[in-house]
Amino acid sequence: MEGALIVLIPISVLVVAGIVAVLWWAARQGQFDDLEGPAHAILMDDDRPPAARPTEHKGDVPDAAQQADASQKSH
Repeated sequence: MEGALIVLIPISVLVVAGIVAVLWWAARQGQFDDLEGPAHAILMDDDRPPAARPTEHKGDVPDAAQQADASQKSH
């Protein structure tokens, strides 16, 4: 039992030191500066659908037969 504590206590101290180091780094990098901004940005997001694209008329886009005719005439 005492042998396990000799191993587990230093491991737990290293884990706690690692957690403290990560939190210190995050605070120094400004990770905690604006905690409410992203939450408000989600609520203020524009939920309207994008503007509808104009419909294409059948004459605007040549079908395969028209393209084949055009390619044969050009040769």
